[in-house]
Amino acid sequence: MTRRNLNLAGFLACAALLAYALYSQFRLGLEPCPLCIFQRIGLALTGVFFLLAAAHNPSGNGHYAYAALIGIGALATIGVAARHVYVQHLPPGTLPSCGAPLAILLKFTPVFALIKKVLTGSGECGEVNWRFLGLAMPAWVLLCAMALGVLGLYANLRRAGSAAR
Repeated sequence: MTRRNLNLAGFLACAALLAYALYSQFRLGLEPCPLCIFQRIGLALTGVFFLLAAAHNPSGNGHYAYAALIGIGALATIGVAARHVYVQHLPPGTLPSCGAPLAILLKFTPVFALIKKVLTGSGECGEVNWRFLGLAMPAWVLLCAMALGVLGLYANLRRAGSAAR
């Protein structure tokens, strides 16, 4: 597989994950909590970086920049998903009650305060209302983000001899 094809595969995987998130929201009726929305943003950014890497397909050292961008996007998604998994495993009653919806917080809260508030989690983030093979959705996002990070690093950091165009 060429570097371009691997980056395109990473983009398609991100798009498929986001498509399923939207399907689960609008068809299955699973409303996303703020941590879920942040995970979607992380996956979307990672997907954009994969798409840019595939479209640009640099011949020089530009692939290192794409490896870094994809790695940062994947690490951000991993961090939020890991926090969500942690919040879901806290004992009942230890999380603060659900606060204002994210749309309201966006209007009246400074950005860094909003991020801090969302990452602390709330009652709605602790609910597990979907499982597949015994894992909740944030755990699957965590695993997929790890795989995407590895794919992005492999595709863009491998030696030039093995990265034929």
